Amino acid sequence: MAITDWPAGERPRERLLAHGAASLSDAELLAIFLRVGVRGQSAVDLARALLKRFGSLSALFAAPRSAFNAIPGIGEAKYAQLQAVIEMARRALHEEFAGRDLLASPQAVRDWLRLRLGNLPNEVFMVMLLDSQNRLLHSEELFRGTLAQTSVYPREVVKLALAHNAAAAIFAHNHPSGCAEASRADEQLTGALKQALALVDIRVLDHFVVAGNAPPLSFAEKGLL
Repeated sequence: MAITDWPAGERPRERLLAHGAASLSDAELLAIFLRVGVRGQSAVDLARALLKRFGSLSALFAAPRSAFNAIPGIGEAKYAQLQAVIEMARRALHEEFAGRDLLASPQAVRDWLRLRLGNLPNEVFMVMLLDSQNRLLHSEELFRGTLAQTSVYPREVVKLALAHNAAAAIFAHNHPSGCAEASRADEQLTGALKQALALVDIRVLDHFVVAGNAPPLSFAEKGLL
């Protein structure tokens, strides 16, 4: 049955307008984005099928273009629209803490990092550079690696920090394995970066490990800095 044939009180769009987006399920939210279904499936049915195939919204967001386009009824236009929605969400979160003391907005930083790095297939190391008031000056994915490891060079981090006249830095990297725990190698790398930046009077405020939908691990909160 098409969604237009449902009782008005059960239609996702009408429920969103009446009760807010938070009242809808993942499938219902996705159905509003899809707008229409395919032959034999309503938009909600198609949304449920997509979530079952990919496992979660975040996994769907991270799906490669080829996997997305292989689904009947989903083409490049929908892929482009979805990527635009994701990027707008990233930018909105970025705006939320840009110009503010990042240490005063830890949840916004975590949400942005999770959306940015949480479901990437390869390991990525990100540097966030801050001024003396802990306001964001610059963020950059500085190194990309294989599924198992990445090579991070302290001299490149120091060079980037000096180029932006940074007073402090926050690091983040993802674990494609899905385990949001700090490895011994992570601790050693953080120590080496902290030592290198200290030579030019730049503080390391935190290092986050991001893995899927799990809350990012904070080195500062774990006492690992």
